[in-house]
Amino acid sequence: MSSEDKKDARHKKAMEKQKEKVDAHIAAANEERGVALLLTGNGKGKTSSAFGMVMRALGYGHKVGVVQFIKGVQLSGEEIYLRDKCPDVAFHQMGTGFTWDTQDRSSDMEAARATWAIALEMLEDPSFNLVVLDELTYMLSFDYLPEAEVLKAIEQRPREQSVVVTGRGGGAALRDLMDTVSEVKEIKHAYNAGVKAREGVDY
Repeated sequence: MSSEDKKDARHKKAMEKQKEKVDAHIAAANEERGVALLLTGNGKGKTSSAFGMVMRALGYGHKVGVVQFIKGVQLSGEEIYLRDKCPDVAFHQMGTGFTWDTQDRSSDMEAARATWAIALEMLEDPSFNLVVLDELTYMLSFDYLPEAEVLKAIEQRPREQSVVVTGRGGGAALRDLMDTVSEVKEIKHAYNAGVKAREGVDY
């Protein structure tokens, strides 16, 4: 047997073993329901990942709702696309911009409560297959919204509905509640090297 044949044989054996593991995991996952996902961490890509799931859900003809906390002053590519190309997506932005720009806690809290009321309607509506709560974690970290109320709404949403929460922090209780938690870690960021945020990549 040649060295290449030996490599092929080892590869085949390794892949057979891997397939057994994958098949076992698939067989063990037999509960059918919506899932709650948290995309957190200090790296870039949390909102981008969430909107990837929006595209995925739309591909199946699912009903999607998107609520963006904090964002809404600077125009973004996702906003342009959803408003122009996906009018069926329920899309709402808090519209106040970043809290470090507004520097007005009372106004921000009022805006957060009004925006949360819209998100809550989606979380209570079984016709929504997917609800994205972009940057919701900041509302909890800054105590703009009552944590217990937010967690209860996520936990008691319709069984078939999935929800995606994005943003840094948010607290241990939120992480414990979610089915899937992914942390985006920053290794390097162009902005720290003086490179301007790029249209179509960063916003």
